[in-house]
Amino acid sequence: MPETMNVITIDGPSGVGKSTISRKIAQALGYTYLDTGAMYRAVGLYLVENELDLSDDLAVQGALENIRIELLPSPGENEETRVLLNGVDVSAAIRTPEMAMIASRVSALPLIRARLTALQQDIGAEGCVVAEGRDTGTVVFPSARHKFFLDARPEERARRRVLQLRARGEAVDEQQILQMTLERDKNDRERVIAPLRQAEDALAIDTTNRDIDEVAALVLESVRKGSPGRER
Repeated sequence: MPETMNVITIDGPSGVGKSTISRKIAQALGYTYLDTGAMYRAVGLYLVENELDLSDDLAVQGALENIRIELLPSPGENEETRVLLNGVDVSAAIRTPEMAMIASRVSALPLIRARLTALQQDIGAEGCVVAEGRDTGTVVFPSARHKFFLDARPEERARRRVLQLRARGEAVDEQQILQMTLERDKNDRERVIAPLRQAEDALAIDTTNRDIDEVAALVLESVRKGSPGRER
């Protein structure tokens, strides 16, 4: 993909506000929102439910041939993308801390990453897409017109996740969530295939002490001005 693509990529670790920011940007610009993380979570859920061995390439390949993922627009600005797995709504099932860890493992598998990357690139080829994930600016859409990398302190990211889960009525332990956050960070940054890292031409934004609206405003300002990557 040598030519610049009309795609906005928003990468970063969990808990930095990628999903909410991406939805806001997509809505403001009239773009399609592509939640790549939801795709990996859906695949992970399928493999777990079918008790498949992640180290068995033949089993994984067979599973991929039987998986159909559909991403539907969220019903509201503050709600997650609806995800259908083989026609079944698994939106809630894939949004647990446990599924986040499984998604991290699944995303390191070459067969799965190659398949989902190709699907994501097909969507991006249509243009006017806001793609959110961990490698959208480095691997999936290296020629994206605008790239962003959001980050925040692990403690703040864990705190946000705890608040989100408790708002759903779930009982969670903040220290456990912090440990899971740190473990996932390590897994995502150290995996051999498409590790989590900031693209050289991405604008880095620390969201630790910024609210969603402030970060969204910074992203929109950069997009509209065509600003080069730098720290904010």
